[in-house]
Amino acid sequence: MKKIYPGKPYPLGATYNGKGVNFALYADNATGVELCLFDANDEGKDPEVRITLTERTHQVWHCYLPDIAPGQLYGYRVHGPYEPQNGHRFNPNKVLIDPYAKAISGTINWHDSLFGYELGHEAEDLSFSTSDSAPFIPKAVVVDQAFDWGDDQPPRTPYHQSIIYETHVKGFTQQHPDIPDEIRGTYAAIGHPACIKYLTQLGVTAIELMPVHHFVADRHLVEKGLTNYWGYNTVGFFAPDIRYAGKVENGLQVQEFKQMVKELHKAGIEVILDVVYNHTGEGNHMGPTLSLKGIDNSSYYRLVDDDKRYYKDYTGTGNTLNAMLPNVLRYIMDSLRYWITEMHVDGFRFDLAATLARELHDVNRLSGFFDIIYQDPIISQVKLIAEPWDIGEGGYQVGNFPAGWGEWNGKFRDCIRDYWIGAHSMLGEFGQRFTGSPDLYQDDYRKPTASINFVTAHDGFTLNDLVSYNEKHNEANGEDNNDGESHNRSWNCGAEGPTDDQEVIRLRNRQKRNLLTTLFLSQGVPMLVAGDELGRTQHGNNNAYCQDNEISWLNWAEADESLLAFTQRLIALRKGHPVFRRRQWFRGKPVKGKGPKDIAWFLPEGGEMEDHNWDHDFARSLGIYLNGLGLHTVDANGEHIKDDNFYIMFNAHHEAIEYTLPGVLAHKTWQVVLDTNNDEVLEQTLNKDEKISVEGRSVVVLCNKLFNE
Repeated sequence: MKKIYPGKPYPLGATYNGKGVNFALYADNATGVELCLFDANDEGKDPEVRITLTERTHQVWHCYLPDIAPGQLYGYRVHGPYEPQNGHRFNPNKVLIDPYAKAISGTINWHDSLFGYELGHEAEDLSFSTSDSAPFIPKAVVVDQAFDWGDDQPPRTPYHQSIIYETHVKGFTQQHPDIPDEIRGTYAAIGHPACIKYLTQLGVTAIELMPVHHFVADRHLVEKGLTNYWGYNTVGFFAPDIRYAGKVENGLQVQEFKQMVKELHKAGIEVILDVVYNHTGEGNHMGPTLSLKGIDNSSYYRLVDDDKRYYKDYTGTGNTLNAMLPNVLRYIMDSLRYWITEMHVDGFRFDLAATLARELHDVNRLSGFFDIIYQDPIISQVKLIAEPWDIGEGGYQVGNFPAGWGEWNGKFRDCIRDYWIGAHSMLGEFGQRFTGSPDLYQDDYRKPTASINFVTAHDGFTLNDLVSYNEKHNEANGEDNNDGESHNRSWNCGAEGPTDDQEVIRLRNRQKRNLLTTLFLSQGVPMLVAGDELGRTQHGNNNAYCQDNEISWLNWAEADESLLAFTQRLIALRKGHPVFRRRQWFRGKPVKGKGPKDIAWFLPEGGEMEDHNWDHDFARSLGIYLNGLGLHTVDANGEHIKDDNFYIMFNAHHEAIEYTLPGVLAHKTWQVVLDTNNDEVLEQTLNKDEKISVEGRSVVVLCNKLFNE
């Protein structure tokens, strides 16, 4: 080994400068740190070279090694007390992944040596393992960050113009017929012209990728022949997961990811990452020692106050990162900035975000995490979306995140599902959800775009299964169908699962169109789950987190082309009319004098709804007038935005209902632009006083062209 230089404590991780590499690791309570260099082919005379770090600046251990090049594999062995009861789990027999690794060489080869204690020992995790984990743990990789971004520019699509498409790198591309076999399931496949053409024709403005941070496939799943397909089990917050890379040598997954982003940006499509900063893949006190647990357990995780052997678990995964600690906040912020500045991503969706807001026990909306986000000139400028709950007490925080954040609106999902099932007493809440949930966001000076609206997500039934199953069918997960949510607000329309009954099939198709129409015509930001527009099924599995197979992958060969065409037209309708994507709240007042209000609500017989009408438990039908002159906003040039007028008739009743146009609207010329009883959108002009029959469980949308009057 050549001469070792002191190096610098920042930046953390391994930083290549063209001549060598600076290594820096935060480990406050450690008594010693060894940097371990590995021969990639295990063919060298010394497959592992250990370098004792002698330089320590405050809590950071560091050195600089000349002539080390990209592709070098490395890890750490960290010395210190092994006192689980005091929160310390140092064990130098374990090679540890650098928390700041920009690439990781492979996946875990599960073995007992990956645990800091002796499995099966009577003292369990209080025992001490002397077996070496080096042969079984993947290594960090030194990478060269150089990349030709050309003239890449972030699309910066405003929230009110955004349409988000939640998808999975592998699941979206693994069976795509126009993707070359050798790159299916990879970042390169997402950036392939065939995928980009599909996304642009669909009309979405952003893809939200399920976790691509390097993650752990749980041992108990692997031993059952399953895996952690969803990826919510991170062990590398800077490293794009190697499973989704076509080229893996020398950390080339980083280059492949960047090229994917570059190609999507060319098409005007933003990239949002689903990130999991609330916990790691090291589990609870019985979990493996892979990275943070062995580097400095008590400096990263939330431990039980009176017995630090155990972890506080607000996530249901065994541990919780301690975002109250400055080094953990720095870790998270460094990761976020890295993905923005180096990888050019456009935003983040934070899994179980309420966990990050916990100060001591309670969820505190003004926690240090939010304070730092606000003052950061880089992170504060991208899209920030919260999954506003965790499993801890008081963890359901829909509507309580600060201004500047979007939230997955679980109340929108639940309400819209209930409404189309035909649940009682839904009209009042339906009105709130349709208008952007002002009851949740308006009082906090937030906009309708704070509401990220969705009817389905990766977690739960697909859209097709939502209308095809009353019960979950998760037998393939190997947990006797005990996993997954049992209360799904689903309805099988008269038969459980696949059926040849044409009446049931027609009703299911109509319900899918109803749910999609409600999603895309509501105020807020719509999120569509990949494959819902194709009729994708998981055969009733509502928790396919461990199914890396045809259950989860999109089946392009059996795509419902009719539903796809309907969804494309529906998205085009939303994108073509600002009345469906307002930047400001409705005022419920006349636009001019005594004329029509910016929004008005009517009974099917044409009378305007009064307060008591919202409370009728049997009421499931209403008409909504949207005034195209009542947008109360201007464009980039300061010109007032105007739009056509729309009258939307919702009928969740099981029988057809005849609607009468309200008197204030009857003089206008109306065209039918959408009817969910049909899979085609054919414009049809109505006579001025004509009544409209809306089939049971259907939506009809009328348009009055602005310049026709």
